[in-house]
Amino acid sequence: MPGFIQIMEFETARIDELEALMRKYQEDRGNALLASKATLTEDRNRPGHYFAIVEFDSHDEAMKNSDDPATSDMAEKMNALLNGPRIFHDLDVRTVLHAR
Repeated sequence: MPGFIQIMEFETARIDELEALMRKYQEDRGNALLASKATLTEDRNRPGHYFAIVEFDSHDEAMKNSDDPATSDMAEKMNALLNGPRIFHDLDVRTVLHAR
């Protein structure tokens, strides 16, 4: 069950606007996201510091998503809401364990 996960680390004081942008992006795409799952988290020890964890079935699917003009437009709008640049972590999935 290989897969690919991209983690975007960023800071913002405008998280409500960013979450609304994410929902609009999903609605505009008719829920046809190339990612299989996206989770937005906030660092409990650093308020205003967030991690977006985006899961894909493969690296190829992630690259299709990156090349999509709608994704580029969303990223540009997202950047306007951030306090500085995003840090990306690109991860190949090796093992997944599930609770029984």
